Order: sequence, then C-alpha cells, then structure tokens
Amino acid sequence: MSDRRLRHADSAAFRNAMRALSSGVAIVACGEDEARAGCTAISLTSLSLAPPTLIVCLARSSSTLARLREASAFSISLLAARHQALAHRFSGHSGVHGARRFDLGRWVTLSTGAPVLADAIAAFDCLVEEIIERHSHAIILGAVVSLKEGADEPVLLRRRGEYAALV
Repeated sequence: MSDRRLRHADSAAFRNAMRALSSGVAIVACGEDEARAGCTAISLTSLSLAPPTLIVCLARSSSTLARLREASAFSISLLAARHQALAHRFSGHSGVHGARRFDLGRWVTLSTGAPVLADAIAAFDCLVEEIIERHSHAIILGAVVSLKEGADEPVLLRRRGEYAALV
C-alpha cells in the first residue's frame, strides 16, 4: 500500500511501545586518554558474520558520536547484570561526562586503542565502516577487528526504563 496521506505514528506513543522490548545493555566507547568518550546503548545488533560487522545507533546529539567520528574506531562492551552502576554512569543521567565516566571499572584496549571494559561479557573492537544519518539518530556500521569473550554470567537488560538481570 502506498498512500502519501499516511504519516508517521505519534512519537510519544512509539517510544512507549518500544519500551516494551527488552534489550541488552552495552557501552559504546572511543578515543584515548582524556579524549575518551562513551555512552550506554541498547540499540545494537550484528549485521554480518562474514565479515563480522555490528550496527549501533546513537543520538545525533551525542557527544560520543562526535568523538567517534574523529576517532574512526570504537568498542562495544556487553554488560553483565553486576554492571548496572556502570550503565547508569554512562547513560547521561549520572551527571558524569567525558573521560571521567571511565573512572569506574577497569578499561583496557584491544587492536584499535578504543577503551574496552575488561570484565565485559563480550567486547568488540571496531573500525567505523560507515555512518548513516537518519532522523534523530546515526546508524554506525562497525567492522569488528578483534573481540574478547568474558564469563558466562547473567546479562544486564533494559525494559520500560528499568534494569533487570537475565540468567
């Protein structure tokens, strides 16, 4: 059906409906030393196994996205249930900004130099393959150049604005 009279659904209703979806929680990070930036992300998925490629979506207003453009590399650290305080710290609601967010947790690097949470359930080190800007967000395609698998433990989820553990 192609009817130009159809319009987008109400944004507030759409947001509320999407909050019903349980999503894994990750930290997207980039940069080095005092130029590090990072944020909590729940909009991510694998795109391809060959070659290994991830997709993550960040708000176009995100300071992490601005830094990621400069760095051309980033990491995605998948969080365990015990990382809830870290997820909040990187969410933008904690009042902590920039490189100070990395004062919590132990951070290491893999191939690209992007910060990776040392005890993440899994971590992916990526080169920026493409950034696609659509509406309020940017879709970042990341070519996975290295990864680290962590312990098999309960994962951190987010649903309806609340954190929960999945065993």
